[in-house]
Amino acid sequence: MAGAITHDLLPAADGRQGGPLIVTEDAELLDDLLRLCAAAGARPEVHHGVPEGRGSWEAAPLVLVGDDAAWRLRGAARRRGVVLVGRDQDDSGVWKRAVEIGADHVLMLPDGEQWLVDRIADVAEGVGRPALTVGVIGGRGGAGASTLACALAVTSAREGRRTLLVDADPLGGGLDVLLGGEAAEGLRWPAFAASRGRVGGGALEESLPELHALRVLSWDRGDSVTIPAQAVRAVLAAARRRGGTVVVDLPRRVDEGVAEALAQLDLGLLVVPADLRAVAAAKRVASVVGMVLRDLRVAVRGPYAPGLDDREVARLLGLPLVGEVPAESAPLDAAMPPGGAARGPLARFCTAFWQRVPVEGGGV
Repeated sequence: MAGAITHDLLPAADGRQGGPLIVTEDAELLDDLLRLCAAAGARPEVHHGVPEGRGSWEAAPLVLVGDDAAWRLRGAARRRGVVLVGRDQDDSGVWKRAVEIGADHVLMLPDGEQWLVDRIADVAEGVGRPALTVGVIGGRGGAGASTLACALAVTSAREGRRTLLVDADPLGGGLDVLLGGEAAEGLRWPAFAASRGRVGGGALEESLPELHALRVLSWDRGDSVTIPAQAVRAVLAAARRRGGTVVVDLPRRVDEGVAEALAQLDLGLLVVPADLRAVAAAKRVASVVGMVLRDLRVAVRGPYAPGLDDREVARLLGLPLVGEVPAESAPLDAAMPPGGAARGPLARFCTAFWQRVPVEGGGV
């Protein structure tokens, strides 16, 4: 059964869903399911059959039914989010029992443990639609990609969206510095270097420095500049599960970690100064990035070399044009990050960008 589990029930008052409902009389299976719930950070409710009264059955965001107890659910009200859990890989009758109880999925342990932990963790976190994830990359060095990434994040947060800014360029000097928060308390990338599997979205967000109403994942001042690709995948997946927007500042080189980041983007912005050497360099960057990222667009920075304008730069690169990125009208300081002046030209550019690219995430 390939039906997708949906999460259209209301979360608890603290923003988290209730725990899953477990229905089984198999003590060994129950021990395994309780262990998986603990690994996902969820507290389940356990019954031998359909709970008395319909509240628990209908309200649980996920129902895990042991194959031993499927017969007890015949006649129960049909609902989404039911998983039939068994152990016998050769039992063909499990599919019939799944149909009888209206299960969305059939899962066999131990093979399906990681899948089940992820689903339990999703409902425990109250996961909805993923964040709109935008990457910003310079067509050449000094193009201003980091400034634009910060401005996009600051503008998104000012408009009330849950926003996370990710610094994926270990040699860029640190976005926390650009935002005036290098001394802010919170974790940096090296703390997540050993991450594997699933990282809790809420725990990630709460652990990061909060600057200008957004969360920032940047680098510390140490020597570590390499994060394994598995850790990049786990951290960005956690960031996206929280909804709202995620902005990623990317380096021009593409290694395994950067490729993982590119694979999780919804769209990318290639920032290109309007001169021929920058366009030539940007074309090489676009050819590499485009192997992973399908939706890549160009944002052009002036001043313009003779014979160039923003449309001509986009034509030479063969990419859709976002527009001309204006310079900040005033010097930046710790109290005024890029895009911090709501009526400034850079902030207006970013506001127009977010209006053209609707945010589908659930963090608004």
